[in-house]
Amino acid sequence: MIVSCEMKVVLVTGPSGAGRSTAINALEDLGYEPIDNLPISLLSSVADSDVMQKPLAIGIDIRNRDFSTLGVVDILEELSRREGLHTELLFLTCDPKVLLLRYSETRRRHPLAPAETPAVGIVREFDLLSPIKSRADLLIDTSDMSPHDLRSDITKWFSTRKSQKLAVSVESFSYKRGLPRSVDTLFDCRFLRNPYWEKKLRYHSGQSDAVKRYIQSDERFKFFFAKTLDLINYLLPAYVEEGKNHFSIGFGCTGGQHRSVAMVEFLSEALVNAGWQVSVRHRELERNRVGSHGPIKYI
Repeated sequence: MIVSCEMKVVLVTGPSGAGRSTAINALEDLGYEPIDNLPISLLSSVADSDVMQKPLAIGIDIRNRDFSTLGVVDILEELSRREGLHTELLFLTCDPKVLLLRYSETRRRHPLAPAETPAVGIVREFDLLSPIKSRADLLIDTSDMSPHDLRSDITKWFSTRKSQKLAVSVESFSYKRGLPRSVDTLFDCRFLRNPYWEKKLRYHSGQSDAVKRYIQSDERFKFFFAKTLDLINYLLPAYVEEGKNHFSIGFGCTGGQHRSVAMVEFLSEALVNAGWQVSVRHRELERNRVGSHGPIKYI
């Protein structure tokens, strides 16, 4: 995504409640200079490659002073013609029903319908942003994404670091709830013996020692884990040479509570011991609030 010898500007927009603030914060963590709610008329002067010290992440939404669809389209065209500047438009979209649910949970009023229902404002905003959405360089649908998922996607697409150490994320999930988004490699654990059918283990997760021992006792576990680890150890250095900054691995089982969780724990520990930077997520444990993450919230 990075063009050498060019300064970079990422314009972030989308309907209210789709995760724009989360994306801006993620870009800031990646080393971008965040600017939010900047008047459209000032964008041209701010995105001046001669004075920029580091890449910019500029948030645009309908509450911007002097916002207009035509104004945003015009500034996109103007910036795209500049030499020495690489401009990308990131558009965060979301299913209107999901947006409505988020508004109902937070009891916020929609900025385009302060005296009406949020549903009215959502429809208005989609219509207003449609011409901008059609010009997006990258479109991310956050309907089924947690802030963690969105941050992961942002890191994949916009990291500016030529990292010597690959950032690895390992995630467990339930096939019944669908595949996780933006996972590079998936492994199916459903052939392993299922602790769910053991009454003493059913209500313990794959993070517990008892469940781990049960899974390790399956005669197929040792071979499966060894070959999986060998494959990952082979792939990671190759992706470093390729210039990749992030690599995500998913383990799935039926309920996402036992086998996949244990495999994530086993693999992440082995990778950390090998010196890799690893983050862990257990999707279904988070959803059920078994873990320590609490409810998912969007900003």
